[in-house]
Amino acid sequence: MTTTIAVSNEKGGVAKTTTTLSLGAALAELGQNVLLIDLDAQANLTLALGFEPGEARQTSSDIMLDNVSIQSVRRKTDFDKLDLVPSNSRIESSEQFLPMRTSHTTILQRAIASANLPYDYILLDCPPVLGAITKNALAAADLLLIPTQAEYFSAYALRNMMTLIRRIREEDNPSLAYRILVTMLDKRNRTHRNILEQLRTTFGEGVFNTVIEVDTKLRESPIAGMPITSYKTGARSSMQYRVLAQELMEYAQKTQNRQAA
Repeated sequence: MTTTIAVSNEKGGVAKTTTTLSLGAALAELGQNVLLIDLDAQANLTLALGFEPGEARQTSSDIMLDNVSIQSVRRKTDFDKLDLVPSNSRIESSEQFLPMRTSHTTILQRAIASANLPYDYILLDCPPVLGAITKNALAAADLLLIPTQAEYFSAYALRNMMTLIRRIREEDNPSLAYRILVTMLDKRNRTHRNILEQLRTTFGEGVFNTVIEVDTKLRESPIAGMPITSYKTGARSSMQYRVLAQELMEYAQKTQNRQAA
């Protein structure tokens, strides 16, 4: 079975794209077949994998706006078991045109369901806005992964994410689950430690056990066009994303076992 994961947060700068790339690469390193879908007009995920957005013949916008199949848009990357559906600025027009279509929030859900894709995991990199594209991603996802800094404004933004989760469950995807991933954590910072503890108290099992700490190598890896697990295989963040991948795989297996029971 394929597990589809939307990586989203209304707040920017929380390592959303970095997490999509690094987690996807860590899963691939563990032998999983992974497809990354870039749904952000900034196309940072596309750039981070060494592709030039303006040169892509077809992108995620063709899936969303023109009903082009995922199979015809996906691209092989330089990394084994890791494929990409690239993005470019055209997908911004989806926010304007998608709401004019019938059942517009489930276009991506239907595209994935009809494609019979050979992947263990599909990761959806969402834009930092809770519009039509993000709603499509959440409607298509089995799990919403919410990267969150241990900062006040980042934690506060979770309110809007929880409201959106409830709406998506009511309208399009009743089985949508979520997990919060704390990123860019500085364990020396008392405020960071306190907010992490508050998040664990408030959301309980809704927070991943794994945290991603501050790591300058993690910031460098997209510039090199490589995930951190390939750029600096022994870096702290490489290890942490591998542990996160293991935790996610265990979660997915437990979920599939419950559904099969």
